[in-house]
Amino acid sequence: MARNIQSLERAAAMLRLLAGGERRLGLSDIASSLGLAKGTAHGILRTLQQEGFVEQDMASGRYQLGAELLRLGTTYLDVHELRARALVWTDDLARSSGESVYLGVLHQQGVLIVHHVFRPDDSRQVLEIGAMQPLHSTALGKVLSAYDPVAHSEVLEADRKAFTDRTVCDLDDFEHVLDLTRARGYAADVEETWTGVASVAAPIHDRRRMPVGAVGITGAVERVCRDGELRPELIAAVRDCARAVSRDLGAGRF
Repeated sequence: MARNIQSLERAAAMLRLLAGGERRLGLSDIASSLGLAKGTAHGILRTLQQEGFVEQDMASGRYQLGAELLRLGTTYLDVHELRARALVWTDDLARSSGESVYLGVLHQQGVLIVHHVFRPDDSRQVLEIGAMQPLHSTALGKVLSAYDPVAHSEVLEADRKAFTDRTVCDLDDFEHVLDLTRARGYAADVEETWTGVASVAAPIHDRRRMPVGAVGITGAVERVCRDGELRPELIAAVRDCARAVSRDLGAGRF
């Protein structure tokens, strides 16, 4: 097992300490609270200060969290805004489609599920918020890979594993799938990740017209597809939901 880096652990503990109180803390307070020598604590604080993660009040010499840490945290806050804006629209999509609805964002070479609306029936279901899905085989992942340059780079470097005999793993074939996704405005997954399961997803954009996530429905192939193809009304419903959330995020009309 890889050993943790002690200086990073101490820096993380220092940031948590500064985040835990309402007042600024002096060097002696920080060092004693963490069981560190003053010289060690001062060296870590100086590095954090240089990176903008910590600020020092010039009058008192005390330390507090810096603006750069807040800026980095806005990506997490953006996910919460995305989820908040999508709540009503995803509930409506679940009711109109009769299927489970998922909201996903790019995270660590995969799709992180940040919101999940159960299929509106009495079947037993498991909440999948926090679950990860692959980029290359799922509808949500293909949408992110097609519209987000970072996701595209991630999926090219990732191991594109074959989950079923329908999974597209070849790079050229996969790039063709992404071209088709951009041309149609949605992505499909018909038994490419799970046998007997089909999905359709569309991109969500923010006020800068940047892709910030994807929304989609997932269900049994016999319900989501007709004659081997995705049902057009479900595709339209997913795209309408994505456009509605995008508008609420300030993206305007797509």
